[in-house]
Amino acid sequence: MTPRSFLLTPELGDYVRASSEPPDEVVRDLLAETAELGERGEAPATYQIPPEQGAFMQLLARALGVRRAIEIGTFTGFSALCVARGLPADGRLVCLDRSAEWTAIARRYWERAGVADRIDLRLGDAHETLRTLPAEPTFDLAFVDADKAGYADYVDQLHPRMADNGLVLLDNTLRAGKVLDPPDDDARAIVALNAALATDARWETVLLPVSDGLTFLRKR
Repeated sequence: MTPRSFLLTPELGDYVRASSEPPDEVVRDLLAETAELGERGEAPATYQIPPEQGAFMQLLARALGVRRAIEIGTFTGFSALCVARGLPADGRLVCLDRSAEWTAIARRYWERAGVADRIDLRLGDAHETLRTLPAEPTFDLAFVDADKAGYADYVDQLHPRMADNGLVLLDNTLRAGKVLDPPDDDARAIVALNAALATDARWETVLLPVSDGLTFLRKR
């Protein structure tokens, strides 16, 4: 099943994808293999971002001239593939994830797409791995799609590591609408984070209804 925003009907989701540049064979195969994992119950289908969000992130990385990027939460590698394709040939994307199994799928498709040499995958606890990176402005773009209760820590750790005007994207910040009446710890953590970021002087902040909610943070 192709992931889509909870804000779209299936018909509108199909229309959105039909009105965008179509995915190539590598992307189609990666999305299909990831969907099969979900159908077999081997991985949560909600871990996969929608195709249109991936296409948007690729376009964004290319349009902004991003050279150094970081991703927290890689899963089977679709978002990383898109960002890496948006980088120049000498660009670099650091990916942080804890699953050797799921990222093994990612590595296969990065190789097929010819972007594996742009991606530095580091396995382990992302909070701890992030702390090992130099606390100096390095990254032009960051994408966070990992443990929701950990988002506040990721944002704090990313701040000194982002270049001036660097952009951080936080995924799932609407939690399928659950932010209005949060039923669980993950939703409550996102509600608290959204409220804090709206008045955080370190960032220019906007939450957009893209997919499951995509928050943009520009480092001031």
